[in-house]
Amino acid sequence: MYTKKEYLIHGSLFLATIITATLAGGEWLYGKSLIAGGENALTLEYFLKSLHFSIPFIGILLIHELGHLFTSIHHKVKSSLPYFIPGWLVISPSLGTFGAIIKMKSFVNSRKKYFDIGVAGPLAGFIIALFVLGYGFTHLPDAEYIYQIHPEYLDPDFKGHSEEEGYLNLEMGYNLLFYGMEKLLADPEKMPNMSEIIHYPYLFAGYLALFFTALNLLPIGQLDGGHVVFGLFPKRHKEISLIFYTAFVFYAGLGILNPFDDLNSLIISIPLYIGFLYICYRKASLENQTKWTIILLIAATQYTLAYIFPGLQGYSGWLLFAFLLGRVMGLEHPEVSGFKELNSNRKILGWIAILIFVLCFTPQPFQIS
Repeated sequence: MYTKKEYLIHGSLFLATIITATLAGGEWLYGKSLIAGGENALTLEYFLKSLHFSIPFIGILLIHELGHLFTSIHHKVKSSLPYFIPGWLVISPSLGTFGAIIKMKSFVNSRKKYFDIGVAGPLAGFIIALFVLGYGFTHLPDAEYIYQIHPEYLDPDFKGHSEEEGYLNLEMGYNLLFYGMEKLLADPEKMPNMSEIIHYPYLFAGYLALFFTALNLLPIGQLDGGHVVFGLFPKRHKEISLIFYTAFVFYAGLGILNPFDDLNSLIISIPLYIGFLYICYRKASLENQTKWTIILLIAATQYTLAYIFPGLQGYSGWLLFAFLLGRVMGLEHPEVSGFKELNSNRKILGWIAILIFVLCFTPQPFQIS
């Protein structure tokens, strides 16, 4: 089915991503970098230790993509092998990858096939992520482990890393599943706080897996969640995608417009933000008047809420993804002929996928300071 050249290209990208994710893991887990010197240099010992992060993390992504691939093969839909995108050499520190995708190369005129291919990846990856997190929570090292990485914590005069030190602090936010598994499985005396998760390879890999699972299951456009909605709601998927995208953008942009800024700043920031929103909605198949109505309502409501509730913040980190969805991927799903409903088993799987999204979605996943 695939040529030797394809196996070589995709296999090389996969191995490169394992390496770059391991290098990234060395930075997050132990503060060791390939480009650093002295005590912060990444040695072979720490590279091998970092495989405890990269293998489960990239492994979950692989299982996710293989879920799509094998289902495509089952339905005789021609698809590419998974494309893994290494990322450490571009941005550091990073996660070592920009993710993985497969490309469907043949026309699909079946709601059932779209649904099966879309739901298979998140479900497969989610199951493996549960095992990784379960192992991480039940095999936590002793509480003293953190002092091996941050011996400065033992100093009674230590009051935290200052900005002058150039220290990058990453704190993860809770989602329902991570919180529930922590309370159910973890020893509270060994459980790190959410700013130290990056030093625990299986917890970090599992957390990232939940983050990417939720991202893929957003019920928008041609994301996996979009395929699920397209199958479950054959006549309403366009409206659902648009409504959810609007809610997503609205939450992401809360706090961007601050009514307490000086007038000169507002004269610049308000038109720029409204222009950004227009770019996000530009490819939506709506009347131009409708687009502008939605955009101005979003901006006006956000501005009003910021005035009534000073300090109200969404998560501006989502704005980049909102831009990619609206401008690059699109908010609509390719149509198929007919409105045949899915059978009962597929509907159950679809609602399970929606439940997984609710459990895995983190409103504020990464707080960097």
